[in-house]
Amino acid sequence: MKLSLIRKAGITLATTALAGAALVACADDSGNGDTATPDAGNTSGRGPITFAMGANDTDKLIPIIEAWNEEHPDEEVTLRELPGEADAQRETLVQSLQAGNSDFDVMALDVIWTADFAANQYLAPLEGDLEVDTSGLLDATVESATYNDTLYALPQNTNGQLLFRNTEIIPEEPENWAALAESCTSAEETGVDCLTLQLSQYEGLTVNTVGFMEGWGGSVLDDDGNITVDSEEARAGLQAMVDGYEDGTISQDSTAATEEETNLAFTEGRTAYAINWPYMYSNAEGEASQVAGNVEVSPLVGEDGVGVSTLGGYNNGININSENKATARDFMEFIINEENQMSFAEASFPPVLASIYDDEQLVEQFPYLPALKTSLENAAPRPVSPFYPEISKAIQDNAYAALTAGKSVDDATTDMKAAIENASQ
Repeated sequence: MKLSLIRKAGITLATTALAGAALVACADDSGNGDTATPDAGNTSGRGPITFAMGANDTDKLIPIIEAWNEEHPDEEVTLRELPGEADAQRETLVQSLQAGNSDFDVMALDVIWTADFAANQYLAPLEGDLEVDTSGLLDATVESATYNDTLYALPQNTNGQLLFRNTEIIPEEPENWAALAESCTSAEETGVDCLTLQLSQYEGLTVNTVGFMEGWGGSVLDDDGNITVDSEEARAGLQAMVDGYEDGTISQDSTAATEEETNLAFTEGRTAYAINWPYMYSNAEGEASQVAGNVEVSPLVGEDGVGVSTLGGYNNGININSENKATARDFMEFIINEENQMSFAEASFPPVLASIYDDEQLVEQFPYLPALKTSLENAAPRPVSPFYPEISKAIQDNAYAALTAGKSVDDATTDMKAAIENASQ
């Protein structure tokens, strides 16, 4: 049985005026959501379901859906392909969920949305009849799918940052941030930048700022949700990033760089190091790359050793209004079986099943996998909060000002905290 595919969700995006705040202000007037675990209703329903996912990555899921449909002709999955841009995906989903619709039974959620959707009671908690086994999954991915100590989604695929190095310029892997900074003399002697990463004022700046803070022992929020972005450790991490930019360890081009500018800088041989996602490995070793054959990857570095990557990827959640939740749960578990997770790895779509990273044949094909596993084992989710968009903006605005406008790190972290406090009131 072939895959049923609907190219775009049948919802008019232009009808909403809630784009930026939809997820933080839809459960009640305060936007705080309900902290109580919602009643999932009937959890035993079986039958056809709809799976919603952004268009950019559906090619990895289509063979899996087709295999499921062959095995489950009475519980067929229809793919609803959402817009490729993340904000448009979220907007489409939220409009449907706010209306109490069951258009989407299973939804592939960016990891930063899980808390938003859980707080607004859009997701059926994965407990009781919907309980799933997460024992074989990478711990950080499970943490990203958990809100208020309850699992609300099942990790599907993940992503972690890597440190790419041109071995022709810098032969040895640095052990920590200080060693990386010291090795920059080799880059300077060669006439190239030392390290390029994403510090343009967008989500990439949040990702890397949080990574530096975590890599120095800090955090934006602690495990209880308290704001800790102005702690001594968090300030030290931001200070290290700012100092690195000012002293040339981090390239001046980084404050205008997204992932693609970083990719070009490294593959064109203009930077000795780059921090980027695993997709860049195939580009760096490709025919058009000027550094092919001289590329090694390692986990990020922090103050004392291995650094902290911010987690990416998708978590699959069940619409609390779905009539076929049992099928939805089984389909989500089907996605994370060994065969399907192996197919993700082969497509450079990092899996969440930990054992995949130890497969010898895969490691031979994708030499970055051991480093990626270490990165993921040390990764931290972005702040888990229903107010994540406001948190991200607070981090971006103030980190960028510290990098480019002379704002002190103390003032930047103090203002981050104030903005986050205002968002949560």
